[in-house]
Amino acid sequence: MSGPLLVLVGPMGVGKSTVGQLLAEQLGVGYRDTDDDIVAEQGRTIADIFVEEGESAFRAMEKQAVHRALAEHGGVLALGGGAVLDADTRRLLAGHQVVYLSMDVEEAVKRTGLNAARPLLAVNPRKQWRELMEARRHLYEEVATAVVPTDGRTPEEVTRAALDAVELKEA
Repeated sequence: MSGPLLVLVGPMGVGKSTVGQLLAEQLGVGYRDTDDDIVAEQGRTIADIFVEEGESAFRAMEKQAVHRALAEHGGVLALGGGAVLDADTRRLLAGHQVVYLSMDVEEAVKRTGLNAARPLLAVNPRKQWRELMEARRHLYEEVATAVVPTDGRTPEEVTRAALDAVELKEA
């Protein structure tokens, strides 16, 4: 099957970009992040898109970016935290090696600092992160072929665990 060798999903701040780049290095393939694709295509930050056009406009852009990347990219692909909200995207992920990087709320607070650049966490970040995770956790689990907890682990440890958790066909 064509498409990415490995797809990373999980909440914002879990380390998809860091781990994705490490995985790509280890596997000798390219790395791509759909959030980066959107920023490059739109010429503005995701936070700006949320403010200027709203979440639904961003989700439409995200869906397009994910579908394009799944069709074009053969390496490690990281999806934005909310990409799994789209049913078509979840269907497209079936048959791919998908690793869900998980973490608990305290780890999220430490990692993201729950900062203002995260538009969905602007007010009462701890509570909002918990609610986001309650709404999304089952979707991450639904698309995942492996779940790798990241709490208390270095990016290198998470990378090793992700590699151990999936069966990659030799290129």
